[in-house]
Amino acid sequence: MQLENVLETNLSNKLVNQNEQNNFLETTIGKVINIGIDTGLRALLPDLIENQIINIKDEIIKNGFSSGIKEAVSSAIDLGKSAIGMITGNFENINQARTVIKSGGLIDSISSLLDKGINYLSKNKKISSNISSIIKSGKNVILDTINNNIEANFDNQISSIEKISKYSANWKEYYQNKDFLGMEKEYKKIKEKLKEIMPIEKTITEARQIENIHTLIKNKDGKFDLSKEELELANKLIYNE
Repeated sequence: MQLENVLETNLSNKLVNQNEQNNFLETTIGKVINIGIDTGLRALLPDLIENQIINIKDEIIKNGFSSGIKEAVSSAIDLGKSAIGMITGNFENINQARTVIKSGGLIDSISSLLDKGINYLSKNKKISSNISSIIKSGKNVILDTINNNIEANFDNQISSIEKISKYSANWKEYYQNKDFLGMEKEYKKIKEKLKEIMPIEKTITEARQIENIHTLIKNKDGKFDLSKEELELANKLIYNE
């Protein structure tokens, strides 16, 4: 069996599920929001020392985002899918996830939660009225920072998928030339880039098939004499991980 036949086999099993994708988005965008609030506050309050900024940020999140940033992202995902009439649970590409996040009103939700946190801190004298006024009047700086960082994250994911495609093509070429050192170099690049992207079925399927074939050859001390059964197994194993 040729390598191309293994990598292009279309099995009915679903490799990626909705929870994996949602968890990735909740965690990744959650970090972006956290960093965005921190960066925005630094821009608005340049005279405060780092610990003061961190404390204000933590208190705003603690008292505004009572259900957690991940919960806010999760809600935006659900609302966004409903808004665009997304029937299947899985995202098919990164731009679809981007559209869902935008349609889910995430930035508006963050704006309301920031107000809640700032009002709490001001009411309970945890920040001065002057600082409260500065943050409120400059809130759009924080929101713009978060929005821009979210967009940049999606752009970076798209770039990473393009690079994975390139590295996968390189790996196949090295495989055909029986160059295991070249395969190893490209394989490591693929593994690193996979950490940066939301699980997309087509991308993950091929990457794991490459991983299984690569591991088979590596375990045979770099020998390329794979049997038909071993190549078929490399394709099937991705659904049992």
